[in-house]
This record gives sequence, C-alpha cells and structure tokens, in this order.
Amino acid sequence: MSSSASEPKKGDKLEPEAPALALPVTLQKEWLHMDTVELEKLHWTQDLPPLRRQQTQERMQARFSLQGELLAPDVDLPTHLGLHHHGEEAERAGYSLQELFHLTRSQVSQQRALALHVLAQVISRAQAGEFGDRLAGSVLSLLLDAGFLFLLRFSLDDRVDGVIAAAIRALRALLVAPGDEELLDRTFSWYHGALMFPLMPSQEDKEDEDEDEEHPAEKAKRKSPEEERRPPPDLARHDVIKGLLATSLLPRLRYVLEVTYPGPAVVLDILAVLIRLARHSLESATRVLECPRLIETIVREFLPTSWSPVGAGPTPNLYKVPCATAMKLLRVLASAGRNIAARLLSSFDLRSRLCRFIAEAPQELTLPPEEAETLSIEALRLWAVAASYGQGSDLYRELYPVVMRALQVVPQELSTHPPQPLSMQRIASLLTLLTQLTLAAGSTPTETISDSVEASLSVTSLVTWTQVSGLQPLVELCLRQTLKLLSRPEMWRAVGPVPAACLLFLGAFYQAWSQQPSLCPEDWLQDMERLSEELLLPLLSQPTLGSLWDSLRHCSPLCNPLSCAPASEAPPSLVSLGCSGGCPALSLAGSASPFPFLTALLSLLNTLARIHKGLCGQLAAILAAPGLQKYFLQCVAPGAAPPLTPFSAWALRHEYHLQYLALALAQKAATLQPLPATHAALYHGMALALLSRLLPGSEYLAHELLLSCVFRLEFLPERTTGGPEAADFSDQLSLGSSRAPQCGQGALLAQACQDLPSIRSCYLTHCLPAQASLLASQALYRAELQRVPTLLLPVPTEPLLPTDWPFLPLIRLYHRASDTPSGLPPTDTVGTAMRVLQWVLVLESWRPQALWAVPPAAHLARLMCVFLVDSELFRESPVQRLVAALLAQLCQPQVLPNLSLDCPLPGLTSFPDLYANFLDHFEAVSFGDHLFGALVLLPLQRRFSVTFRLTLFGEHVGALRALSLPLTQLPVSLECYTVPPEDNLALLQLYFRTLVTGALRPHWCPVLYAVAVAHINSFIFSQDPQSSDEVKAARRSMLQKTWLLADEGLRQHLLHYKLPNSMLPEGFELYPQLPPLRQHYLQRLTSTVLQNGVSET
Repeated sequence: MSSSASEPKKGDKLEPEAPALALPVTLQKEWLHMDTVELEKLHWTQDLPPLRRQQTQERMQARFSLQGELLAPDVDLPTHLGLHHHGEEAERAGYSLQELFHLTRSQVSQQRALALHVLAQVISRAQAGEFGDRLAGSVLSLLLDAGFLFLLRFSLDDRVDGVIAAAIRALRALLVAPGDEELLDRTFSWYHGALMFPLMPSQEDKEDEDEDEEHPAEKAKRKSPEEERRPPPDLARHDVIKGLLATSLLPRLRYVLEVTYPGPAVVLDILAVLIRLARHSLESATRVLECPRLIETIVREFLPTSWSPVGAGPTPNLYKVPCATAMKLLRVLASAGRNIAARLLSSFDLRSRLCRFIAEAPQELTLPPEEAETLSIEALRLWAVAASYGQGSDLYRELYPVVMRALQVVPQELSTHPPQPLSMQRIASLLTLLTQLTLAAGSTPTETISDSVEASLSVTSLVTWTQVSGLQPLVELCLRQTLKLLSRPEMWRAVGPVPAACLLFLGAFYQAWSQQPSLCPEDWLQDMERLSEELLLPLLSQPTLGSLWDSLRHCSPLCNPLSCAPASEAPPSLVSLGCSGGCPALSLAGSASPFPFLTALLSLLNTLARIHKGLCGQLAAILAAPGLQKYFLQCVAPGAAPPLTPFSAWALRHEYHLQYLALALAQKAATLQPLPATHAALYHGMALALLSRLLPGSEYLAHELLLSCVFRLEFLPERTTGGPEAADFSDQLSLGSSRAPQCGQGALLAQACQDLPSIRSCYLTHCLPAQASLLASQALYRAELQRVPTLLLPVPTEPLLPTDWPFLPLIRLYHRASDTPSGLPPTDTVGTAMRVLQWVLVLESWRPQALWAVPPAAHLARLMCVFLVDSELFRESPVQRLVAALLAQLCQPQVLPNLSLDCPLPGLTSFPDLYANFLDHFEAVSFGDHLFGALVLLPLQRRFSVTFRLTLFGEHVGALRALSLPLTQLPVSLECYTVPPEDNLALLQLYFRTLVTGALRPHWCPVLYAVAVAHINSFIFSQDPQSSDEVKAARRSMLQKTWLLADEGLRQHLLHYKLPNSMLPEGFELYPQLPPLRQHYLQRLTSTVLQNGVSET
C-alpha cells in the first residue's frame, strides 16, 4: 500500500572514512566482553537520522499509528510513542502493512496481538472512509490479496487468548460493516422491510449460472462436487464468506465460546460475525444452524430464562446473562428460511424465552436499560419473522394480555419529549408483529406442508379473527397521536417508523377483516368509510403532506444516482451495503425520508380502494399532488441510472414499492372514471419505466404491471385524442410516402389498440419469470404466509427484464427457430411477431421514452430477426405493414443520425456476423421482396463500416439481382450512399467488376447501380496528388477500361455522371457533355492509350 506523498531516500551506509558512531553511552574497557568493540553491531543504538523531505513525486509506503491512523509522510513524532523501529525507513514513525503482517508471525504473543489490533483499526478506519484519496488503491482489496483472511484464520488457532481475541476483533472489522446492521435494523418495520437481498457476490461461478431456474432454497440444500473440491483460497478469491466457511471457522468459534469463556467484547464480536455469515445466503445460514452445539451454546449461555440482576454500566461477563445480539442472530437465521425458523422454535425452546423477554416490560428485566430495550426489540422481531411464515402464532394466545397492555401504554410513550429512539423502535416492532399476526388471522391453511415440524407450528396454531379484532382501535389511536406531529418536523422524525407501522397494520387489518366469510360485509365497509372521513381525507388535505411529496425528488436514488455510487472500500468478493458513514438526512434511508410513511399510506389506500370501490375516487385524489407528479416526471426523463450496487439495490427496491403502489391506485381509479390525458400518459410512462427496472424478488409486481397498467387502454389516451390521426398526417407529410390509407401508421395504431388484450397475452407468455420465483414473490406480496419460503430475496445481478423487453418475445422466437431446423408452427410464429411489432409501434409512436435506452442499431437488429425466423413470416401482409412502419420510424431524420452499427449491442456479439446471416437468408428466400431489400440496403450507407459493403459485393454478388427496391421506395436519401466518395480501393474494384460483368444492372438493382456509378465516376476523375502510386495506377486503368467499354449505356453513365437524383429512372443526372477539365483529362489519357495500347491488369 502506497500513499500519494513522496518517499525520502534512506541514508547511505557508512564509508570507511566516516566519523565514528555517536553512541548514546561511552564504552568502558572493563565491561565484560567489550575489549573488542564491533561498531557495526552497535549501529542500531545511535540516534535516529533526521527526517528528510522527499523532493520527487514518487509514491511512498503508507504508515499507520497503533490506533490505525494514517500518518503523514513528513510527520515527526517523538520516539517514546513506540512508533519507531529498526526496519526500513527507521527515521519514519509508524508501521506499514507489510511490517504488521511480519509482526503477526512474531514469537512474542503480545506483538502478534498488537499487530492484529492495529490491522483491525486500519480496516475499521478504511471502511469508515477516513483515508479518502490519500491512499492509492483499496486497503481491503490489498489485504485480501495478500492472504489476510487466512492469516486471521491461523491466528484463531493460537493458544494465547489475547491473540484469539485480537484475531476475532480483526475478523469482525473485516466482515461487518458498522452501518449496515444499523440501517437494516432501523428499516425493519418499513413496508416489506424484513426482506433483504443476500450479502453475497453477484458474480457467481458458471456452474451456478447454469442453474438460474432452480429455486434458491433447493440450491442451498446441496453443494456441487466442484465447489467441495475447490481449496479455500480459490473460494475466497470469489467469495470471502465461502472461503472462510471452508476453513472450519464455525467449529472454531463454537470452541471459543464453549471452552475458553472469553470476555464480553469477544462474545459480541463472535455474534456479530455469525450474523454476517447468516446474512450471506440460505446456505451459510443453514451451516451456522447445523454446526454442532453452536446454537445450543449460544441459546444456553446468552439467552437464559433466569439470571442474576445486572446493573447499569459495562457488564463484566456475558455468560448466563441475556444478550440482545444473540437474539438478533436467531432472528437473522430465521429470516433465511421457514424451515430454519421452524427448527429454531421447536428445537431450542425459544417459546419460553420469547415469553420471558416479552412478558416483562424492558425496565423490569433487571438488565442495563439500553440492553433491555434492545433485547425486547429483538424478541418482538424474532416473533414477527416467525409469524411471517405463519409460525409461532400460538404464543399470541399466551401473551395476549401482555400485548394488549403494551399497546395501551404506547400513547403515553409517544407523548414523551423527546421520544426515545429505542422506544420508538420497540413500538414499531410490536406493530409489525401485530401486522403479521393479523395477516395470519386472514389466511386460510389450505396448503399442504410436507415438513411435519412446520405443519405442527403453522397450521394447527393459526390466529383466529376474534383474537385480533380488538387491536384496531388501539392502533388507530396511536396513529392519530403521531399524525399530530406531522407539522413539527423534529418530532415527526423522532417518532421514526411508528406512523408507517400503524398504517401497515390498518391495511392488514382491513384485508383480514374482508376475508372473514362469516362476517357481514356491511360492517367493514362502514368502518372503512368512517376511517376515510375521520382520518384519511383530512390527512390528504394537509399542506404538510404536500411537503413530504415535494421531498421525494431530493431523497430518491433514481433522481440522485450519485448517491448510490459504490464505496471505495468495496471488494467484489466481500459484499456490504457501504453505510459506514451513515445516511444523509435527505436520502431514502435518512431521518427526513418521506418514503416509509408515504409507501405505507399508499399501501393502506390501495387496500381500502380494492375492498371498497366507492372510496376509490376520493382516495385517488392523493395522486394529484404536485410533488408526486414532478417526481414521476423526473423518473421517466432520460438520464443516467444508478449503478447496481448492494446499497442501490436495497434502496431502489423500497423506491419501486412506492412507485408501484401509486400506479396500482391510479389503475383502480382509471377503471371507475377516466383519468386526465396528461396524467394517464405520465402514469403509463412510469409503469413502463418501472417494469424495466424491477429487481429480482419483485416478480409479482412485474406480473401485476403487465396485467394492469402497461396494457390497459385507459393509460393510452392518445387513442381517443387524435393519436392515430396525427400519425396519418405525419405519414402524408413524409416525402415519398405512397402508402394506402389502411396501411398508414394511424390505422396500424388503431388496430394495435383493439388488439391490446392479445398483445398482453403474448407478453405474459414470454416475459414472465420462472414459475418458482413468481410463486415465492406472490406469496410475499399477497401475504400467503403458508407459502412464504424465505425472507431472503434473490441476488440482484440485473433487473428482471432487459431494457429491450418489448422485443423479448421476438428474440425468443428467433432463438427457438434457430434451434428447430424443421421450423415453428405458423400460427404461433405469425401471432407472436404481429403482437410484438404492434406493441413496439405503439411505444415508438406514443411512448418513445420507454425505448430511449435501446440504441437504434438494436432496433434494426430486432427487425432483422423477423426475417430470420423462417422463410414465410415476412411475407404476411400484417407483418409487412408493421415492419415498414417501424422502419420508417427508424429512418426519421431525428433518429437516423443516432444509428451506429459499430457500438456493442445488448444480446448481440457482432452486427457484421448478423448482417452476413441476413444476406444469406435474403439470397435464399427473399425473391426480390422490397421490404427485405430495404433492410439489406440500410447498413450499406457510406457512413457505416466498409465491411458491410465488402460482404455484399465480395461474398454475395448473387443477391444483387434480387435487390430490386425502386429508388422511390428507398427509406433514406440516396445521398446517404453516395457522399462522401468511396476511398476503399478493393470495394471500388468490386463495384467496377460487377458493373462491367453485368452482375449489377439498373433494372435489377437500381439503388446500388446508382451508388456504384457515382463512386466509380468520382474515383476515375479524381486527381488527388496525395494518392499512392497503387491508387493512381488503378484509377488510370479503370478510366481507360471505361473509355473502351462496349456497353455504350454503361460507358455514358460512368463518364457523364453528374449528381444523384432519385426522381429520375436511372437515379442520377448526366452531363450533356463532359466539363472541360474532365474532357481534357480524358483526352490526354486516351491519347496515351492509343499510342501504347491498354495494359492488362
């Protein structure tokens, strides 16, 4: 590791003439064995040389203090600080990373512990961003590349407790980003806040990539033989956690806890490391659970049901004392999968422990106040996680009085000034638990559960409606009290997630109430009307709510992509959210974020509007908020998307929830009354943008968008406001347009609107994710508790759908045709291609921003796929009309300049290879089809690579006879092919050969005949003095042969060509007689020919 300062040169060795060493003591002859003084051995005892300044700009080795601070290169510190030693650069204070590594192998245990301690401090400061740009490179990446991970693992096997403690602290500093856990804990009570992405690298091995369709739960149950055989260093290079687990880390940590009885700091470090391992993946969480005696030891030692009272202040010993971090470990393990949660509840007597820690108020637990609050919070969250699988609901019957009493004192706690953050988190966790229990009361246990332990935990102990029906008045009272603080920003921020948790509970309550078949619907409908009139409508009219909508743009990761930039200390093999420095107040996860409250509010409004259609119009008035409209406008505007990092995936998922819920409410309102045209178009654009951005785990949301907003006529106001007519008028204004009225864009768009249900069916068939992923996501979002497999989402490697998803069915059709030599069924092929082309035409005409991320070259490649599917598809009249309309869109003056065939295209390895295949297919099956020929001609424009023209004229000359597209139907100007003059000699010779041999004739291929004549004429009359001898000789030879041509018409065209003109039959104008300069040049050359003869070339 080098810093950006300059390195002073070391002092030279002493020369023989150098003065004697200045030793700190005077040598005495009577000292034992000092009769012969060896000065070179006493060199280290002299004073340090002075710290000299570096004059060059070379980088120098970074040095750190014993507290991990980066020392300035020119800092001069006293020697009594212990930062000087006898290694390299002895005059400089501090230790380099290389010296610290060397010190970890010392035979003195104190030095080993000191080195590990300093390395832990360095890592902690690096992750906190303290070093900034003062260091070249990443500290964590350098340490991992140097083998620091296995150095720590070896140190864990040390015999000295101090070294073991230092190694565990360094391991925690390496694995656990300090701000990550705080962020995830703080947002647990948000809308689906308990769900999170695994903290594992997204660059999976190839054997894993081949199994994407397999469900993660099944993948975690087995390990591939290749992975088992791979050595730990190889695993750690791609995934630090996998590499560590392969070194028997878990049995060693269990041994430390079970046998050595370390101090509180070491215990907390081990628990933090285990939490990080459990967040990695379902596989890692399962290995933590199944490590022999590990969880038994933790539950027995750190979650006892009885203990000696512990006062305030540091706890000298954590054994036999309840520890909130241990409870959190169990909660994180339970979040990894329903089977793990069932095993925890059944095998470790967690029921009695949950009852013990929840039954008593935090102040009655005889623990330090902060620890007691945190322990109560984690106990409630563990129960909430179990309840999200439909488990642990039998505890509710036992603890019902406790829960009611806790809920009754919430208003009193909310009135405390200022509200205590831990108390607010505990209240929010309690409300989240009640939300899950209420959802359990609304679910029906009709599913079959194979695991007998799960069956006994979930099906037989569901909560009944009568047990939760009395909760609503208490929660509503809490909500009313918190909403009074909305006009006081400081107090509103202090109550944290409590208002959002109240709203989410009310939504779950009304959802469960409406699912009770034995109750009268009039009861819940009247209660919804009461809630709307007394609480929600007054809330929607408050000006302070408008300020929350206005702050969406300032806190949005989409609107502020730089807020999701990857952290400097983020090695790809060790994933973290990168929240070490905390989150700014005006960010999605900040204290002033409006996202949790507004998302919960939209969730409640959607629930009410779905159950009570009569309230939909009043509740949908919230969508007219100016702040929301401006936010949507900025989200659909083209711009740089945030990079997909672990933090951005987490943040964007919460932002997409708000967008989806707003769109779902708009869709419900649109079914009852027409939306304003501008609003409908904006919502449709937002739905299209959201569909292309949704991340893995949101498969159900993508499915619902395809079913509702994306393909609904209510969100295409152009169909009734002159959109088709405007398209027809644009066609009439286009130069050279000669399409029949029924073939115009307006007619095609009107037909596409009529066929919208069929288009939707096509995309639902081809764009849906794997069935297992869709069912898992559906269970989460529809609260089907018995079907929820895990609270861990899939790894967010990329969005669910590609940016060019409108072309996806066509691409899949092309691949299926490539893999099926016998061809595809005609009905399937024609229907799919028609629906895709219709939908793309709608988007190109009315929602162009939805395809801004797809380059025009990708559009062209997708249109080529229509012709490559089989030999008959492009002949269908509807397909012909649609492709012609899309080609006209692609050739518009404002689009054509952006067509670049040299840039890399998504899903395409090489456009020249695709074009070569396209020419093969054209030559075989086109039979002179004009539309097919127009697509062949488009890449032959002069500004594109000469490769395309050489491919046609060199390898596919036979295709020229079928390129009979008239000049008047050419979709682009003829000048695009003739200007500037061609300068590739090989292509010019091919042009001349095809003209002379008759392979290129005006009635066979009028466009390329005119192009070839234009370039040959420009070449033979060019008199560029800078041309090479080879070019000059070829020019003279070509002109001589032209003058001697027997075909008088071709000779006249090549010599007398003037300008391109697509309105003339030949495609160009001719000089009546050659200009004097050309005439003189031709006469001079032909006189030479008559004298010497024409030389053969």
